[in-house]
Amino acid sequence: MGIKQIFGYFMAAIVLTGLAGCKPKTTSQTHPDINSQPAHTRRSIPLDPATLGSVSGTVHFAGKPPERIRIDMSQDPACSMTGGENLAEQYVVHDGKLANVYIYVKSGPAAAMSASDNSTAPVVLDQVGCRYVPHVIAVMQGGSVEFRNSDDTMHNIHTMPTVSANKEIDVSQGPKGAPQIRQFLQPEVMMPVRCNNHPWMNAFINVSATPFFAVTDANGRFEINGLPAGTYTLAAVHEKMGEQTVTVTVKPHETEPASFTYSLQK
Repeated sequence: MGIKQIFGYFMAAIVLTGLAGCKPKTTSQTHPDINSQPAHTRRSIPLDPATLGSVSGTVHFAGKPPERIRIDMSQDPACSMTGGENLAEQYVVHDGKLANVYIYVKSGPAAAMSASDNSTAPVVLDQVGCRYVPHVIAVMQGGSVEFRNSDDTMHNIHTMPTVSANKEIDVSQGPKGAPQIRQFLQPEVMMPVRCNNHPWMNAFINVSATPFFAVTDANGRFEINGLPAGTYTLAAVHEKMGEQTVTVTVKPHETEPASFTYSLQK
């Protein structure tokens, strides 16, 4: 083989090697599928404050609400001595307004549905007077709940999720014991929380896909701020009476009213 032929083979090898090194990355390498990532880890486009608005409203209860039942806590002297009066919290109505209703964005503009939560602080669910306080809480998926025991008696935290990614919690917590912090990874509505030691104790955890959610206060009021302009399906969920939805259109720098009405009347 002559020198020119050898040199030719050598130059061809260099060219081929260079082409291989410059091969474009596949689509999956340059643009990973956002749907393959947990929603709480996705990067969202920063929201433009000039485009943001709010929703504010009330959840009503039509008709006479059920009487709140007084709970007998005598099985645990620590509860009966320090807990005071304990009333069932399924229907908490004041002047026709319904508390403990979870409000969340069920669908809306892409900017809202992919938004992330800047807050890293866990939501607190305390045990006070042998009851869970608050009765209903909400957290964005990927966020955490800090379970506390402010009582002088042993409690148990037992969650009953229906979504497998939200692992069941079943832990005991000593009197005024150290807080327990747990993360919730997937959206879920009205996940029950119970205390195995005190069967009357109950609460609900809601896990939202977006940072836009609320729980109605004692006067049935709620407010959701920082919503990108657009049309939304807003859902309200009550632990006994289920879910309702309304459609609202949010405009920049404006507060859109929204209301829901529940009733036990047929």
